[in-house]
Amino acid sequence: MIRQLGRYEVIGEIGQGAMGVVYRVKDPLIDRIVAIKTINLNLAEDEKEEYEGRFYQEAKAAGRLSHPNIVTIFDVGKSGDVAYIAMEFLEGRELRDILNDQKHLPIEQILDLAAQIARGLAYAHEHDVVHRDIKPSNIMVVRDGHVKITDFGIARMSSAAVRTQTGMVLGSPKYMSPEQVLGKVIDQRSDVFSLGVTLYEMLTGQVPFAGENVNAIMYQTLNVIPAPPSMLNPDVPDMLNFIVAKALAKDLNDRYQNAREFANDLRGCRDTMPRSKARVDLVGGHRNEAVQLSEEKHGSQRAGIDRSGTDHLGVDTDESKVVATMGLSSVFDSTNATMRLAAMTASIEEVEALAKTLQIPRPSLNEINKAAFIPKESAPQLPLQHKVQPGQQASQTERTVGNNGMLIVIFIVLIVVTVIVALVVFKM
Repeated sequence: MIRQLGRYEVIGEIGQGAMGVVYRVKDPLIDRIVAIKTINLNLAEDEKEEYEGRFYQEAKAAGRLSHPNIVTIFDVGKSGDVAYIAMEFLEGRELRDILNDQKHLPIEQILDLAAQIARGLAYAHEHDVVHRDIKPSNIMVVRDGHVKITDFGIARMSSAAVRTQTGMVLGSPKYMSPEQVLGKVIDQRSDVFSLGVTLYEMLTGQVPFAGENVNAIMYQTLNVIPAPPSMLNPDVPDMLNFIVAKALAKDLNDRYQNAREFANDLRGCRDTMPRSKARVDLVGGHRNEAVQLSEEKHGSQRAGIDRSGTDHLGVDTDESKVVATMGLSSVFDSTNATMRLAAMTASIEEVEALAKTLQIPRPSLNEINKAAFIPKESAPQLPLQHKVQPGQQASQTERTVGNNGMLIVIFIVLIVVTVIVALVVFKM
């Protein structure tokens, strides 16, 4: 094993990648432990030129990026036939290893990880860097579930001296975008697709495009629409099905146009889900129901808050900036509520037709009374099929039900108007 790389003292080997060995070293100038990625340049002249060029391109690409979700580059150098890049030493695990151990992570935790990756990519894209090889083995998860994107070795920069030859395919087949498979010029939307593949695997335990060989995988990438993740994991909400489908759209115009939009939708999906205490200790690799970071001061469970007062998705959690939100009662905010209101105002035939259309059961009288806020002991006990016949005068009881139905409709309208006004004021 190499003992010295430039001024760095090699402590041990971390692992081996496609381009070389990664070492744990000590920088004696500042007494800091760092990681060094190397590439052996003892190759044929044509191979040496290409590999060395790509290697230094990684340093230039990643070195100009300073973001919490991207590995930090400290130095680049050459020692004999070995070129190296010194970067921050990450104590954690590759997402690849985590997925191998944990086939199904909690959905909320998956959304947190994926949104962090998307935010890191958005920053890189805004600085004209396309990663080109997003996959679980290039994602590191460190303490408290924080994500770091690594290995910009085949990134394309607008100012890069090393250009990909026409038709040359770089990347990992299972995670490549359709345009990357075809050898076309790619942009940030290719990284969005690759992250979509990674997200699909995180949700289901399997990649959306697979085959016995590279050609079979590429054929599926170009032609097959994968099943919604919820078909393989019933915990996946419908909203997340749509997010994955948009990220994996084969037509560039149908896909997320940038990673920031992707991150925002992932965060929005997470915010619609009920908070859960169940978390997986990703670095340790075991389920721990007690591992959670709560916002007890704000009355909610929000996973992924770090000490800086900002969560992993970039949401400011400072108490002075928390805005109170208005929530609607669950008796209104559902299709069941629509059904209950219909039962209060429509005929039995109309109610049956609506129930069939919405594919939900017809509400009971108790549910109708609950929707109308009528105390159970004083609620009129009318059958659902009761209907005033033509020419028949409505009884006092029927008029009471009709009035209550009108009041509930007015109450709903007032709530909706209040929410809209609140949103407008908040945006201002």
